[in-house]
Amino acid sequence: MNQIAMTRRSTRRSRTFTVALLALVLLPPAMAAGQSDAQNDVSPALRLKRSPAEQLGPRPPQPPQDVRSIDGSGNNRIDLAMGQALRPLRRRFASDYADGVSTLAGASRPGPRAISNAVHAQLESVPNRAGLSDLFWQWGQFLDHDIDLTDGVDPPEPAPISVPRGDAYFDPQASGTQSITFNRSRYDLNTAPDRPREQTNEITGWIDASQVYGSNEDRANSLRSFVGGKLRSSAGDLLPTTTDDDPSASFAFVAGDVRVNEQLGLTAMHTLFMREHNWQAARLRQARPELDDEALYQAARAMVAAEIQAITYNEFLPRLLGNDALPPYAGYRPEVDARIVNSFSTAAFRLGHTLLSPALLRLDRQGREIEQGHLSLFDAFFAPTRLRDEGGIEPLLRGLAAQTCQELDPYVIDEVRNFLFGLPGSGGFDLASLNIQRGRDHGLPSYAALRRATGQPPARRFEDITGNADIRRRLASVYRRVDDVDAWTGLLSEPPRHGIVGDTLYQLLREQFVALRDGDRFWYERDLPPNQREEVRRTRLIDIIRRNTSIRSEMDDDPWRAG
Repeated sequence: MNQIAMTRRSTRRSRTFTVALLALVLLPPAMAAGQSDAQNDVSPALRLKRSPAEQLGPRPPQPPQDVRSIDGSGNNRIDLAMGQALRPLRRRFASDYADGVSTLAGASRPGPRAISNAVHAQLESVPNRAGLSDLFWQWGQFLDHDIDLTDGVDPPEPAPISVPRGDAYFDPQASGTQSITFNRSRYDLNTAPDRPREQTNEITGWIDASQVYGSNEDRANSLRSFVGGKLRSSAGDLLPTTTDDDPSASFAFVAGDVRVNEQLGLTAMHTLFMREHNWQAARLRQARPELDDEALYQAARAMVAAEIQAITYNEFLPRLLGNDALPPYAGYRPEVDARIVNSFSTAAFRLGHTLLSPALLRLDRQGREIEQGHLSLFDAFFAPTRLRDEGGIEPLLRGLAAQTCQELDPYVIDEVRNFLFGLPGSGGFDLASLNIQRGRDHGLPSYAALRRATGQPPARRFEDITGNADIRRRLASVYRRVDDVDAWTGLLSEPPRHGIVGDTLYQLLREQFVALRDGDRFWYERDLPPNQREEVRRTRLIDIIRRNTSIRSEMDDDPWRAG
């Protein structure tokens, strides 16, 4: 049975499964019903409680110091709050709220679910032409969880998504009364009432391995062993768990980011980098036995953050944007505003949703399916016991490197676009609809406006967006005008011209990643001593996998391409 058929059969078996679509690549910030992504899971028992530091507003920014602060503050000596957790996202382009302040953009546009059905429905598997593996989108999600997260506002501010009458999945009884639950994003309450609403970033906005260590002191300390600079782990050298301190708790893993349990490929990546930290700490302790726990922890943390930076810029981005897309590093530039841009987190860097495969492969050393079998993407969500009991992280990592991911295009697989059915006629979630609605919630400008703002030729006809006849037909079937096309939908509809992305998407991604590098006082090419800097430059993701798992030559030296 092929992977898509296997996944669909599993989905049909689980119609009452109530997972929200939060376990996805480059996860959307806030989701439904006033819950955060980590709270919107299959079982209330798996909901990881946020610490008081995560529930309250930001603390005063820390002064500049020699090591990164946990909350991201103090990096820039002029703007101490730049990149600090719980601060507003950067509004790079003028907002497009219907009332200029907070009412959802796109009041005259079609409904998000109608657009999803017309434009984003994927009819067949479309493996990407570059041969990129599932590890590519998995790294994208892991990276995304290092730099942005926006919760739903509490108390909830509902903005339900209407469902077209007779929708085969969400309104099979043709009642015309169904909707998809949607809660608006958390925003800065200190914004003046006549100023546009600005959404907040819950985590640090730097590439600083916050998904490994946390974005506040409470979480960071809860993950530390305080012995030899190491992080805590559990049996099998897995991540610490909710049951470590409370045996009566429902089993889940704990990491620096609250989304760690969302799907098993992500959990495997978190586990890998917890092990890498401990490998670095042990090596440093052997070389420098006089160092205390704090010094070892900070030194290992700096190396892990540097490795994540180097892998992102030397391995991931060249495949995404093309070789030489970014200018060579010329040193730290304190005048650069490195905050995460709203249109980046809410539209551009959600590109991974179209790359998803319908199943996670799980392979043994011989490249064969393990005894417990492959996992439909559906069954990989919020299933931490499967990682603990069914072979650990190695089968998942082998599978991610072996399977070709989907093409970057507007098409989204059924397993996530029509993911949550519930009982016939009940509501559910559609990732494409949520992305479109989230863009409107954040007041993002339309695709055409973003295109103009990034210096691209204006799009006056659907032919200006793409030469693909099917995509043009789909866009024209639901949007009356090119100016109505939503940002996320339009960005994915462009033909690839740089790496695997189109012109406008390229500009948005390139600008953000240049800023994250050049505006970071602790960037590894500036911060580390020359010997460590060169070591990090030479370290590839495959090296980290091989030294922290039992995987050896069965995984290709280039795991970014399926083989």
